Amino acid sequence: MLFDRWNHIVRQHPRDLALQDISTGRIWTFEQLDRAARVLDPGPDPWFVLRGNGPEFILRVLAAWRLARVVCPLEQDQQLLSSLPLPPPDIVHLKSSSGTSGPSRHVALTASQIAADADQIVASMDLRPDRPNVAAISLAHSYGFSNLVTPLLLHGIPLILLPNPLPETLRTAPLPASGVTLPSVPALWQAWANADAIPSTVELAISAGAPLPLKLEQEIYQRFDLKIHNFYGASEAGGIAYDRSCTPRSDDRMIGTLLDGVSASLRPDGCLTVQSPAVAQSYWPQPSPDLLHPFFHTQDIASLDRSTVTLMGRESDTLQLAGRKLNPEIVEIALRTHPDIRECLVFGIPSSDPTRGDLPVACVSPRDNRHLDGQTLGIFLAQQLPDWQIP
Repeated sequence: MLFDRWNHIVRQHPRDLALQDISTGRIWTFEQLDRAARVLDPGPDPWFVLRGNGPEFILRVLAAWRLARVVCPLEQDQQLLSSLPLPPPDIVHLKSSSGTSGPSRHVALTASQIAADADQIVASMDLRPDRPNVAAISLAHSYGFSNLVTPLLLHGIPLILLPNPLPETLRTAPLPASGVTLPSVPALWQAWANADAIPSTVELAISAGAPLPLKLEQEIYQRFDLKIHNFYGASEAGGIAYDRSCTPRSDDRMIGTLLDGVSASLRPDGCLTVQSPAVAQSYWPQPSPDLLHPFFHTQDIASLDRSTVTLMGRESDTLQLAGRKLNPEIVEIALRTHPDIRECLVFGIPSSDPTRGDLPVACVSPRDNRHLDGQTLGIFLAQQLPDWQIP
């Protein structure tokens, strides 16, 4: 299904610009991208593990679709469990999620669910082929895959790859004068604003991955005459709500209105339940009643005013770290392997920089009054966890 839709895009736009790599200056038309993907030899592995932000990522997605392999995008610090069994034949995509009640787990999606997420995002955000997407966020992250990769491959929306998200890179990138769409996260929007690096060619600005501070939204609107549109989604459900307004919000808890094709309700505990064709099939390999297509029961406490979503808090302990989610239990499990730690507790406190979200903190109880210091524990954790997870 997905590769058939790609073939349709190629037939519609064979010689139109599809992909541009700023780091090398190379460009591909849809016809050239299709040709390059068809000769790619991925090897016999049934898993298509994808990393990085280069053209190879896009080519491997197309090769996986062509050969009916399971796409598994991973960040540089993530690993696919060697014991993970292959999902049922209708599953074409596996997302790695932090989970909300335990260690990392995988989210299984069918082709129709991947396509539905792209369709809903493109329609709700008015993404257009004449306004290319700029990739300043990870293509492997659920947000990047849904807002950058599938709009290119299923809707013919060109993609411009930045070598990195540094302010100077964005400032000097040769972006089309006709206008671009730039999805990002609050921490990057703040860094770009501080460096006066937001190009005037950015026509549509999107922020997701962490709460967008009202002060930042208003600052960029005043200084750059640019409205940042807040976006809320989940690995399990794809896009959920989007701020379609043309001026800054008056309440930073207000997320936006439900995407086209998405409906929602509140459970008795006040948490949001999402219903959508884009909701994933289930967790894999251990299903959960919280996720069973087409319903996803979030742990976000919300209010609903018709289709407008306002987030009031979270029922779970999951931390928001500059666009990434961290379950404190992951760090606690690692800390408890230290021979001098009797018990520990990891939690989040508000960061002094609101664009960074939570600041993880660990409290430890040593065995037999042994001496422990933060630097030593940081070095210990660095052998087991990526830097961004270390409290």
